[in-house]
Amino acid sequence: MRIGIDIDGTSMRLGIVDGGQIFRKLVVPTKADESEGVIIDHLIETIGTIINSNIRGIGIGVSGIVKTSKGIIQDAINIPSWKKVPLKDILEKEFRIPVFVNNDSNCFAFGERYYGEGTLYRDIVCVTLSIGVGAGIIINNELYNGYNTGAGEIGSLPYLYSDYERYCGQKFFVRNNTTAQEAYELALQGDDKMLALWNELGEHIGNLMKTILFTYDPQAIILGGNIVKGYELFADNMYESVYKFPFKETVERVKILLSKKEDINLLGAAALVV
Repeated sequence: MRIGIDIDGTSMRLGIVDGGQIFRKLVVPTKADESEGVIIDHLIETIGTIINSNIRGIGIGVSGIVKTSKGIIQDAINIPSWKKVPLKDILEKEFRIPVFVNNDSNCFAFGERYYGEGTLYRDIVCVTLSIGVGAGIIINNELYNGYNTGAGEIGSLPYLYSDYERYCGQKFFVRNNTTAQEAYELALQGDDKMLALWNELGEHIGNLMKTILFTYDPQAIILGGNIVKGYELFADNMYESVYKFPFKETVERVKILLSKKEDINLLGAAALVV
């Protein structure tokens, strides 16, 4: 049994994971506006409510930059006080079991590889389309972090007049004076302007898929994040763009799949414990 923890600026999601199943799941506020110590004490207290003698390790996914070899959170997104936090050392001293820390996109990829849509593949890229745009990369069944866990920051790649994050994430809707949720609801009601927005988004996401094919050539690309809720509204234009990729055999072979499990990041965090 392992404990998986998924932390972002809003909430901490914890659960005991065994055989790909989650037991005793907890969701608590992150208290992101508090000091480093207050947040860590809150995390320790919460872990203490579910840990038992059968737990052989803790895996943690955090939104931000992580020095995985030492389990140091260099910079946590939306948690201002978490700068160079040696979370691995702190929790190992507290609980006397191994602790592994990585960023949330990598945990997403790990979760999909072992418990989700990627179980049949050795080479996958898992893309999160949400407030930000990022990716976790599995090559030959191994998670590829890069030197500073910076591999997969595809949202920051230059694209048109900015970067992919501006055209494939929530920022795309915000700069068009709406939100993904509002655009989704109005599009389902037949709103022409919102339908056009989703069509445009599909073209941009398709171009992002082509960039992934050029750089990683994976067996499968798995899409997650709240924008995927509108998949049926952008899929046609996405594929129309992808089909323009110059290497036809690559396009015919690659699978573009949707993440289906709600707690896949938590499962992926637990899978860090090896």
